[in-house]
Order: sequence, then C-alpha cells, then structure tokens
Amino acid sequence: MFLEILKAILMGIVEGITEWLPISSTGHMILVEQVVKFNASEEFMSMFRVVIQLGAILAVVVLFWNKLWPFGLRHGRVCSKPAVWQLWFKVVAATIGAHHQPLDDWFEARFYNYITVAAMLILYGVLFILVENRRTAPHVTRLEQITYREAFIVGVWQMLAIIPGTSRSGATIVGGLLLGLSRACVAEFTFFLAIRLWLVRPCSRWSSSSSPALR
Repeated sequence: MFLEILKAILMGIVEGITEWLPISSTGHMILVEQVVKFNASEEFMSMFRVVIQLGAILAVVVLFWNKLWPFGLRHGRVCSKPAVWQLWFKVVAATIGAHHQPLDDWFEARFYNYITVAAMLILYGVLFILVENRRTAPHVTRLEQITYREAFIVGVWQMLAIIPGTSRSGATIVGGLLLGLSRACVAEFTFFLAIRLWLVRPCSRWSSSSSPALR
C-alpha cells in the first residue's frame, strides 16, 4: 500500500507540473505509467487520471477567483459583473465542440499508447517553434477583446486533444496565437476553458459504463 501511495504522489507531481504547460499532462502520465506500474484495475486508473486533475483546476480557481466570480459588492449591495458574464458566455461558446465522447473513446481505444504520445509531443514541440518564430504582432491583448468567433475557433482547436499526447492547452494556445491573440491572453483564456471542461468531462466519463476507457 505504501508503494502505491508513493506512485500516486509521483503521478500527482507529474500532473501538477504539466497540467498548465502547453504539453500534454495525460500524455506524460501515460509515459510514466510505462515505468511505474499501478496495482489497480483499468477502471480505477481511468477514474484516477480524471480526478488527479482536480488539484490543478482548483489552483486556477483560487488564483483567478475575482475574474471568475460574476458577482461583487458595490456600496454594500450585491451586484453583477457584466464583463465576467460575457467571459463565461465566450467560454461556453468555445466548449460547444468539446462534447465528442464517442470520437474521444474511439481514439483512446486505438491510439492510447506511448508511441502515439511521443510522436505528438515532438510534433507540437516543432509546431510551437514555427508559430513562435512568426513576426506578426497580436491584435488581441485583453480577454474582453476576444470575440465570440475567435472563442469558438479556439474551441475547435482544442478538439485536437482527442489524440493522445496532444495537449489541450497546447492546441488552444497554438490556435489562439494563429488568430492573433497574445500569449498572455490566450493562456489565460485556456485556463478558464480547462475549468469548464473539467466540470463537463467527469460527468461524460462516468455516466456510461460502456466507455472503452472503463472496460
């Protein structure tokens, strides 16, 4: 039991370091699992890979609470923050294309292996180098400047994360940079997308016992 706890701690460290970097946290956990073998069922590991992200998500919620909570106090009275509501509406627009559970399961069943993960990590590393070497100045530098169209397109980019080893944040950041969003702006928007997607993903993962990941 003690050894299993140490393995879980190691996985937590890997998840905590990689979750908010534009590299695949799940992909790195797959690579770690090739060396650190858990004495647990695949059903448990599928749940563990989702739940382990909770700590990283809560860290962002705490850090950006003032930007996330759509209510505030003014003259001792509760008031609404229109800018925050608009941000959340854009986040919802960006996650419209994120509900692709059957396709996600199909890719996971066939490509959930360290070879695919390694190939995608290399591919996105090269892609980031190419995007960063562009000389185009961003035209969107603040969250409130993001349009619904740009939010939706960023959301389409995150669909690439159905391929194991593809970072969801990495895909959205690349898409945002190509759209003309600044690094800081698209990174922050990606953080908010992750919160919304984490709330959706566990429900879709655990609602169907027929999912290949749970068999």
